[in-house]
Formats: sequence, structure tokens, C-alpha cells
Amino acid sequence: MGELEQANATSEDTQGANEHERYMARALKLAARGAGWTNPNPQVGAVIVKDGRIIGEGWHTAYGKLHAEREALAHCTEDPRGATIYVTLEPCCHWGKTPPCTEAIIEAGIARVVVGAPDPNPLVAGKGFEVLREAGIEVIEDVLLDECRAINEVFFHYIQTGLPLVIAKYAMTLDGKIATRTGASRWITSEAARAKVHEDRHRYAAIMVGIGTVLADDPELTSRIPNKETKNPLRVVVDSSARTPLTSKLVQTAHEIPTMIAVAAQAPQKRITALEEAGCEMFVSPVCETMQSTEHDRVDLPALLAYLGKEKSIDSVIVEGGATLLWSFFSRGLVDRVQAYIAPKIFGGAAAKPPVAGIGVELPSQAVRLKNTVVVQLGKDFLLESEVDGNVYGDC
Repeated sequence: MGELEQANATSEDTQGANEHERYMARALKLAARGAGWTNPNPQVGAVIVKDGRIIGEGWHTAYGKLHAEREALAHCTEDPRGATIYVTLEPCCHWGKTPPCTEAIIEAGIARVVVGAPDPNPLVAGKGFEVLREAGIEVIEDVLLDECRAINEVFFHYIQTGLPLVIAKYAMTLDGKIATRTGASRWITSEAARAKVHEDRHRYAAIMVGIGTVLADDPELTSRIPNKETKNPLRVVVDSSARTPLTSKLVQTAHEIPTMIAVAAQAPQKRITALEEAGCEMFVSPVCETMQSTEHDRVDLPALLAYLGKEKSIDSVIVEGGATLLWSFFSRGLVDRVQAYIAPKIFGGAAAKPPVAGIGVELPSQAVRLKNTVVVQLGKDFLLESEVDGNVYGDC
């Protein structure tokens, strides 16, 4: 049985479900296939239904490729005139890498458009609905709205702020250690948890670590999933003094995998030049008038994020540590989401490192607050994923 036949059979088996929600759920599953490939565009799925049957499906497969609506229309098994199209995000009405989807929908003779979520992009933002209604097409909005927003959390954040969504990620033991007292850390979590890490490296646009992690672990920071094509993230090292070794795996592969070294304004020019010649892109932190002279030897993290968002079109960054870098992000209110992988192990030891270091807060009321925590079991380990609810030093 082909995929369309299976989808139609599933539709017939769920007679009690709301028709619009049923087809939108199918569109969401299709949208998820674009994860990691569409950045900084959204993940979008589309389903075309005629006379109670699915006659076409599609999703946005990659940045610069056809949008979901045009993909679905191109794969119709019969004339879509008079059909209903279910699409997870408001159809675009402007020219970008591809022509407007509203134009394709009108030309195809679609009679009704059912949409999951409005597009916050100022170039769309309700205008797509207007174009369709002016053409005499019925438009139904907000079907599975929460789910359609959730799948594009990264896109919504990026398009509304111009900044990448920042995910603070770490793996620790049940007693809160990321390494033993000797510094050994491989491996804290199981293969199942590490597989999820590699999926997220594919899903998100950049991965960031501090120079301490590079010197201690010499990581590759790539996405490696068996039997699956993946996309490597932009690799970013926060390295104030440009100490990243030319012999490190990151530098040795910089010509094949995009790698950026972020240095302070006072970093040695000789080291900057050597890293550039090795294939690394360099970000030299700007010196602002408001900065103290003692801060000239640090990387301006807000400036780095702004550069990644505006100049590199990076919509998401996983900050994998180490502990000092994570505290720098938390203390500046730069973290949007936290991923804590917890293994049922005890390392003990006062000298064993915690996941977040720095000076920390003085009072419990100054803690970084989290909300909407979701717990997922991965093999023997657990992933706790939360949204940041309040910045450090905020009100209780």
C-alpha cells in the first residue's frame, strides 16, 4: 500500500476525530520531516483533500526549495480544483527564494484553505489570508494552533527578535556532576541520550562551546546519525585569547565544516591570522563605549548572538558548555531553553565539576526560573527540557 493510500486508510479509521484536526495532524507530521533542513525558514506541511480523500501532500524540504503548498500541488494525483488544502502555517504572499504560495493556491482553483498558525513574518502577518479571501477562497484559521506554533518555536523567535533561540544543554549525573574529580567525562549518558544530542545538532543551526571544552575534550561538534543524512551545525568557539589549537579537530576540519572562533578585541593578531588561514571564520568582539577596560579581554556575547542572527542567518544555537560559558549566558539573561540530560549515576567529590559554574547567585530568590518542563526517558537516562521563565537576579 502506498503512502497516500495508507494516509487515506488512517483517515477512514478515525471517523470520530474532527476532520480539520485530523488532516492538520497529518500536515504536522509532514512538516516535521523538514527539521534541520529548512533553517532559517519554518517547517511547514500541507495536505490537499478532495471528496474526503487525500490527493496531494508535501512539505518544505529545504531552505530555498519549494514551499509545502507548491510541493503538495505538484504531487496531486488528480485535479485539485475545488479541493481543500490544509497547511500548518499561513501561506506566503511575497516573492522570496520562491514565488508566493497564495498565487499557486489561487491558480490551482483551491476552494478552501485551513491553516494552523498565522505567520509572524512582517512580509506575511495576515496578508496571506487577505489575498486568499479577496480571491473568493474560504479561509479557516487556528486549527491545532498550539501544535503548529510549537513546531516552529525557533522560527517564531527568530523572526520576531532577529536573534537565535539559545538552548543551554548539558549532561550530568544524578548528583549534578559533568565530570569526575580527575576531569573524565566520557561517557556520562547512554547511547540513546547521545543519539538525541546528534539529532538536535542536525535540527539547530549552530553549536557553541568555550575554549575550555576545546582544550579538554578536542570535540568534533558534528551531527552523526547512522544511516541518515544529516546537516552539520555552524561550530562556534568562544575563545577570548584565540588559544584554539591549530591541531584541534575543529580547526583541522574547518575547510569542510563551517567553524567560527569568537575572540576578544585584545586577542593576538598573529593567532587570529593563523586561525583564519586554517579555514576558520573569526568574530572579533567589538569594544563598546559602555564597556569597562577590564571587559576588553572578553567576548561580548550579546554582540556575538546579534551577529549570528543578522549576518549569518543563524536562527538557533545550542550552547554545550563548559560550565563557565553556560553561567555567562545565564547571568546575562541570554538563555531561552534548557536541556538537562541526567544519568542515574553518582560521581561524588567536591572537586568534580557542576554543569554551571561562575559566581552564581546569592539568594534562592535570584535563581533562573524555568517553566513548562517536559521529561523524556532515553534508555536509562532522562532529558528534562524547560523554558526559561525569568532571568537571573529577577524578582521571586
